[in-house]
Amino acid sequence: MPIITVRSIINGTSYQYVDDGEPKSGTAKNVYFSPDKKYVVAIFKEKQDFNQKERLKKITSDYLQRIKNNEGGDYYLDEIYRWPTDIIESSGKTGIIVPIYNSKFFFSKGYATQDLIKGEEKNGKWFAGAKFRNKQFPLSLDPSELGKWLNYFQVGVNLSRGVKKMHQMGLSHSDLSYNNVLIDPQTGSACMIDLDGLVVPGLYPAEVIGTADFIAPEVLATKHLSKTDPNRKFPNRLTDLHALACLIYMYLLHRHPLKGGKVHDLDTEKDDLLSMGEKALFIEHPIDKTNRPKLNQVSKWDQYWANIDTIPYTITGPYLKPLFDRAFIDGLHNPMQRPTAEEWEIALLKTTDLIQTCSNVSCDQKWYVFDNTNTPKCPFCGTSHKGTLPVLDLYYQFKESVWKPENHRLMVYNNQYLFQWHVNRNIVRNERLTAEQKVPVGYFTYHNDKWVFVNQKLTTLVDKTEDKEIPIGQMVELTDGKKLLLSKEDGGRVVVITMANK
Repeated sequence: MPIITVRSIINGTSYQYVDDGEPKSGTAKNVYFSPDKKYVVAIFKEKQDFNQKERLKKITSDYLQRIKNNEGGDYYLDEIYRWPTDIIESSGKTGIIVPIYNSKFFFSKGYATQDLIKGEEKNGKWFAGAKFRNKQFPLSLDPSELGKWLNYFQVGVNLSRGVKKMHQMGLSHSDLSYNNVLIDPQTGSACMIDLDGLVVPGLYPAEVIGTADFIAPEVLATKHLSKTDPNRKFPNRLTDLHALACLIYMYLLHRHPLKGGKVHDLDTEKDDLLSMGEKALFIEHPIDKTNRPKLNQVSKWDQYWANIDTIPYTITGPYLKPLFDRAFIDGLHNPMQRPTAEEWEIALLKTTDLIQTCSNVSCDQKWYVFDNTNTPKCPFCGTSHKGTLPVLDLYYQFKESVWKPENHRLMVYNNQYLFQWHVNRNIVRNERLTAEQKVPVGYFTYHNDKWVFVNQKLTTLVDKTEDKEIPIGQMVELTDGKKLLLSKEDGGRVVVITMANK
């Protein structure tokens, strides 16, 4: 097969790609692999004008360096983005060099019954809806590809961080959708791709209005206006926040937040435009219930997840529900009200501390969010929790001898870990954590019919109820009302234990 050599238009570096005459062809680019499969050369089908080339130069130089030189840069470039690294010319056409996707973003099994998509990339669309999860669907995905419900919270964290970083740099994505995201539910990984069209406000506007299902209502509602009309709305940071909220909702609940049973126009095209634009209405709006999904109109493959009476969005817990309200009620037609990417990141992480294992081995989701009742049960299969359930509420020192609740709690399950970000409020669980800060400081276990915490690394752990220190290597029993001081250092927290399901 012919190997073609091309050169960077920025510094003359040479690259090679294999041209077998059958490139992977997308809407805008043809993609070729390098001989060593370490990068791809993506060549634009259309000639790029001066502004488009300048945008690519900025993305592959200035913005790439800004990510590299900041804390957490490796995490973003290895895990979250497939960021273009160089621009080339080939036979008069412009192309970009992009690192190859991590192997986890390719299907190892694919469909449950046949391997037609084995080796294909895990486009986010496979996991957003309900159909491919339904075991009765002829082309359902193999259960090993679907991951557990807990993993989708981490997918949301990674997407939120990706959007947060772009916005911090003054960029917006403009076309965030499940088509431009690869996800691996087995590991909770997410990777943003096709980053060559990023919007630089004031310099390089959006070239597309977005992908159907993810275009913000204000963009759709004004798309009929002239591009010079001051009322015309274009993709920007706030429209990214609408798309991000849609993605998080769909990965956790496998349905679209705006696609319900309400009909605005008998013309399907006009109806779509109204229901996603000017007349957009949250399917779970607590007062206006006219857009609730009608199960007799929903595909039989989608009915389990489409039933908002049995699987309401409130099952995502007390931190995410208010954000969904802001995204799809307050902020749906008022973009300034939408939650930021960082707010989503924080809420998703706090929710993972509320996650509880389902004792039903046949439960497909395996995990659920504690519902703050004294008799918790899994919303997916209805199985009640067996045995007592320790709930740890975190408190911080407001001033001398005054402790205030953090609005943050940690659910305990067998072999659940405690980390430094639980122990000390000055350690924030984000992409800047050091390797040392990611090491557990202790764990919880059910031992001799008692719940205990085993101290592995805490040098100043104190049982305040018994007024005694718990040395490293020792355990302390978790009982109702017990107070533990996790650290005497500045920022150290106290936890107060409640035993639920007694």
